[in-house]
Amino acid sequence: MKYHAIDRELFVKNRQKFTAQMKPNSVAVFNSNDIYPVSADSTLPFAQHRDIFYLSGVDQEESILLLFPDAPYEHLKEILFLRETNEHIAVWEGEKLTKERAFEVSGIKTVIWLKDFHKTLKEVMSYADTIYLNTNEHYRASVDTQTREDRFIKWFKEIYPAHKVEKSNPILQKLRSIKEPQELELIQTACNITEKGFRRILNFVKPGVMEYEIEAEFAHEFLRNRSKGFAYTPIIASGDSANVLHYIENNKECKAGDLLLLDVGAEYANYSSDMTRTIPVSGKFTERQKAVYNAVLRVKNEATKMLVPGTLWKQYHIEVGKIMTSELLGLGLLDKADVQNENPDWPAYKKYFMHGTSHHMGLDTHDYGLLHLPMEANMVFTVEPGIYIPEEGFGIRIEDDVVIQPSGEPFNLMKNIPIEADEIESLMNS
Repeated sequence: MKYHAIDRELFVKNRQKFTAQMKPNSVAVFNSNDIYPVSADSTLPFAQHRDIFYLSGVDQEESILLLFPDAPYEHLKEILFLRETNEHIAVWEGEKLTKERAFEVSGIKTVIWLKDFHKTLKEVMSYADTIYLNTNEHYRASVDTQTREDRFIKWFKEIYPAHKVEKSNPILQKLRSIKEPQELELIQTACNITEKGFRRILNFVKPGVMEYEIEAEFAHEFLRNRSKGFAYTPIIASGDSANVLHYIENNKECKAGDLLLLDVGAEYANYSSDMTRTIPVSGKFTERQKAVYNAVLRVKNEATKMLVPGTLWKQYHIEVGKIMTSELLGLGLLDKADVQNENPDWPAYKKYFMHGTSHHMGLDTHDYGLLHLPMEANMVFTVEPGIYIPEEGFGIRIEDDVVIQPSGEPFNLMKNIPIEADEIESLMNS
């Protein structure tokens, strides 16, 4: 892996937190992701399933983690199953985890080659009453492809129909939403790499440059700082393209006088960052552009203050909507009649700000988190208001990643990334 080794105590602690929530005499199984085919013998780059990584630190394909805290024998309490490596694999595919190296990464003493998984599972299930199966229940999940987890769940239910089944996901949704200090350091590293990319392009952007050239500049800076690349598909949207919320073509010319919306984040060690900045292609905002920009920035700053322990996600967004409504009135985009006659289910401000303000962030860009529960310290959220004005040919979004503190305002992981309009203009013209 490109990233520096992670202290295995993080994964030991994560497993302890998970097993503490398991029912008596139960087993939990977690599978790695598949390597997905493209065509012929081509495949997509491997990306590890975040749950098995969170619990083990293992970052390779064809891996299985089994947890059985009440096992009658010590060697069955935690087991890693890995694809057996050999000299041939090392030559053709590169180094894979040995049993010794797997222990160094994960802290798990029992490492068994994958070919013996079914035999070992049969013994384990003869002692256990319940199994925790790992389904994807994220509120934004939309999966059409059958995963390795899906295949395992289907197979298990056929072979072991008498065992009780529980869900791992609700436990992981809670645990993964609250970050350990070491996780916060990894996310901070991802944010710092993103900062380097942003500062690089501030001296690069000018009229005539192509959006994909800017994407390439970010990729260059990310890779040279030990990132695998983008945490998500980057949005490099100039002019009216910024009004398409998930614009990813990145194929247009940046023109003089236009704004450029950059929704870009580096990953580091599988942890995400998620930044948005909007900059003037010509190096200077027009008076109108700056007025809208500063309105968005004020909303972001006020919204950030509300991210404290006890805040409810749904109510938070209602309050942000009120702040945005006030700013849109000040910009002349709404009038009092629009607000008085608004549909409560789709308030007037939604015409110009139609998405949410914040989401959990961590191992996934839209990370695990149970939205009906109050916010807690060490949760990481984005703050990303925007105003989109197709009739004026531009859209503005500003986004930072913040950590909720035990008391007071959250800590901004992106506090060093330029955000004030004047500072951006100064850096672009230096």
